[in-house]
Amino acid sequence: MNADPPIRVGLIRCDTHGAYFAPLMAEHDPVVFDQPVPMSEPERVMDSWMAGGNHFYFYQGYASPTTMTADFVGGFEIARVHDERNRARAEVLAEMFFGKPKVCDTFAEVSDDVDLVLIADCNFDGSDHLELATPGITKGVPTFIDKPLANDLADVRAILELARRHDTPIHSMSILGAVPDADHFRSRLAEIGPVQAGSIQGGGTAMAGHIHSVVLALNVFGRGVRRVWSMGEHPLDVMRLDWGDADDRPPAGVTITSDVGSVQHCAFFVEAYGPGGAAQSRPIGDFRFPFGAARIIRSMKEMVRTRKSPESLAMMVEGVAIVEAARAAHNAGRPVEVEQVEIDVP
Repeated sequence: MNADPPIRVGLIRCDTHGAYFAPLMAEHDPVVFDQPVPMSEPERVMDSWMAGGNHFYFYQGYASPTTMTADFVGGFEIARVHDERNRARAEVLAEMFFGKPKVCDTFAEVSDDVDLVLIADCNFDGSDHLELATPGITKGVPTFIDKPLANDLADVRAILELARRHDTPIHSMSILGAVPDADHFRSRLAEIGPVQAGSIQGGGTAMAGHIHSVVLALNVFGRGVRRVWSMGEHPLDVMRLDWGDADDRPPAGVTITSDVGSVQHCAFFVEAYGPGGAAQSRPIGDFRFPFGAARIIRSMKEMVRTRKSPESLAMMVEGVAIVEAARAAHNAGRPVEVEQVEIDVP
């Protein structure tokens, strides 16, 4: 019986997240991955992955640097790559995949002759995601949009409407919405009785971190947030999520502290409090993130196979709605209701 042909991927933005997903999707050269840019060429290093930063988390066996310890998924071919900020990043990533991917001059070319478009985003706010996603969605190519789905609800609605109009499945997910460690922590909540309150530490003070923290809260404590507070010197330094009188949700809410300074290996921490005591997660960071990324990649594969958008897309839409409400709450100096967004895509 013949194996299914690999899913051809067009990758937009070859940053640390592009180099996080891609090595779990397709065969690559682990030696090049270990040091994509020679130490003699430091001027070519634009991201931590280009100095071997991602290899550190994917190949943890120090005695065997070519044996992957992360959850390799496979079944994909990185066919086209593009980086709008620096072509060298795309060229270096193509080298890691044996020089096979075509380095495209424009992001619109990336969606030609591929089965999946992947828009990566490690550090930015998603304000360009509608623009980057439009060519592929218009062509009917299933599209994964890295976190956040967009920077605001106006762009979220525009992306959803574009996908609906062109009958194109789309997906978006934060690694914190898929990491198995969140499942493990959630399974422990029965130890402390009904959860009364929770807290999350981590993420940083930019949208790239805010969305991770919010989605982690939804993943652990449940969806359906109704109101949001924002406190601190800057917007979203500290957020409080409130589920109202919803059953099986923390009645005293969950506090997210983003302005925590430097954290080791980008780690997040979750705590929950109940009548039976308190529970704290182990660090959820870069050593664990590849296993969440692998789950997301499997959902991409299923999306391509079925041409249906995963139901978990709703979590990312709610995440953007919560962040937008928190911005409004910070400006207003009072809690703001979270807007509900209808999901209607293939």
